[in-house]
Amino acid sequence: MGVDEEDPLFLCVFAQKVLPDGRHVRYGVRQGAHFLSFLWRERAISELFINEQIRDREIRLIGENGEQLGIMSSREAMKLAEEAGLDLVKIAPTAKPPVCKIVDYGKYRYELARREKDAKKKQKVIEVKEIRMSPNIDTNDLNTKVSAARKFLEKGNRVKITLRFRGREMAHMSTSKHILDDFAQALSDIAVVEKMPKVEGRSMIMFLTVKR
Repeated sequence: MGVDEEDPLFLCVFAQKVLPDGRHVRYGVRQGAHFLSFLWRERAISELFINEQIRDREIRLIGENGEQLGIMSSREAMKLAEEAGLDLVKIAPTAKPPVCKIVDYGKYRYELARREKDAKKKQKVIEVKEIRMSPNIDTNDLNTKVSAARKFLEKGNRVKITLRFRGREMAHMSTSKHILDDFAQALSDIAVVEKMPKVEGRSMIMFLTVKR
């Protein structure tokens, strides 16, 4: 099947072949422990229509090397795939007519999974870090909190600033908003306010994100 079995993505690869005598052979490789975590990928790829599952009256066929073979019946396309010892896979079911390609199904599935893995690597996961303060925070502690938030922002994280009120402090919530405003101003060179200060229960919350 031309795949690297040491690749951690190679957990579940199946292929289906139609033999000259009409029999269908399905084979595959599984690597045990992590198989369940990739069931969703197997399910998504298995939704592809292949070989005898393709029953459209007309399809547009692409050859093994990407060449355009024109519009024909799915039966004719299936015959060409069999002659090449390969599979017929519907790659664009919503096109008019649907587009099919002659491929090695096992390799095709593997490449789809690999592309998905590569795309996932490129997606940056942004975490939300929280900084908690009281309305009575002194200047030194405030500067320490600002420095901590700056480190989070430099790593590309969002920062949630929470001003927590207790007892009689609740009566002065509106007059404490300047603490969050000052916090945002101290980081204005690197961050912007994503969500303005808002009261939630006994807290006033603000979100900062990296300036683009």
